[in-house]
Amino acid sequence: MKYYIIAGEASGDLHGSNLMKSLKQKDSGAEFRFWGGDLMKAQGGTLVKHYRDLAFMGFLEVVMNLRTILNNIKFCKQDIQNNKPDVLILVDYPGFNLRIAKFAKELGIKVIYYISPQLWAWKEGRVETIKKYVDEMMVILPFEEEFYRKHGVHSHFVGHPLLDAISDLKEINIDGFKKENGLNEKEIIALLPGSRKQEVEKMLEVMLSVRPHFKNYQFVIAGAPSLPKEFYQKYVDDNVHFVSNRTYDLLRCSKAALVTSGTATLETALLNIPEVVCYRGSTISYAIAKRLVKNINYISLVNLIMDREVVKELIQNDLNTKNLVDELNKILEGRKREQVLNDYSLLREKLGGKGASDHAAEVILKV
Repeated sequence: MKYYIIAGEASGDLHGSNLMKSLKQKDSGAEFRFWGGDLMKAQGGTLVKHYRDLAFMGFLEVVMNLRTILNNIKFCKQDIQNNKPDVLILVDYPGFNLRIAKFAKELGIKVIYYISPQLWAWKEGRVETIKKYVDEMMVILPFEEEFYRKHGVHSHFVGHPLLDAISDLKEINIDGFKKENGLNEKEIIALLPGSRKQEVEKMLEVMLSVRPHFKNYQFVIAGAPSLPKEFYQKYVDDNVHFVSNRTYDLLRCSKAALVTSGTATLETALLNIPEVVCYRGSTISYAIAKRLVKNINYISLVNLIMDREVVKELIQNDLNTKNLVDELNKILEGRKREQVLNDYSLLREKLGGKGASDHAAEVILKV
């Protein structure tokens, strides 16, 4: 079969690549054409556009780049029409993907949505678009299946694909990792500032402000594959290091982490690293988001899945040096650290076992 896959962010690239791997095992003649990143490219097929050219953060940024976004949508529609895939697989990225779903469905192409947009948080009206134009909805969070059932949309809970990615990791030697990456013998506090340039610039400044309070630790920035190494050099010094494309290895060698809100918060938890979740957007974007998001008490996937505070979230003005220092101290040693690690065990149980990519591939082939 000919598969056309659209993933518009780093997390979509990861999940898309694992899905492609499972599809190839079940369909030896699979042909892939996709929007994604380096991980999907490694699975073979044709990369149409890299997600680094697609990711715009916040309402204001989207407005400023509207012409580029509309041109990408037009180009994508033409590319699908020219290549006539058997199935279109959409990975999250709703603002773009739901427009493409409508177009593909009208062409008679089967449309699969893998990894639901967070419609339970905002833009619930988009459920009607999914009803009309999506043939199968595959969700990765336990509560999403009930959300869609309430709206009369049939969906499959296939499990969370991060469990697949993490279960395949080989054991790591911490001393070897430090030596290989030019790190010293101090314990590591990992910094995950995000994957978009404007996001990283905003987050790293406040994350690094805690350094004077933790002189017995070294700080290591997890570089995003979408950004060049040169971009991070201005942040590096004797006690701030940089590691590129090895975020999972970095986390597994760390004592704790400061993590920008997003998929990385769940990845950090599943790797069993206590964390503080950080978020600071532009004032305008945050004000708009706050008015639109409803019935949601948390921003991190960890807390949303558990429906209570497992990890501390520092948002907007609460994200400051004093609060970061206080929360980081709590998770480096003592009762709070133990509680977080115990809660992580319950989180893994709630998400079920591995096999999400295989389950999703089975649904796709059945359709």
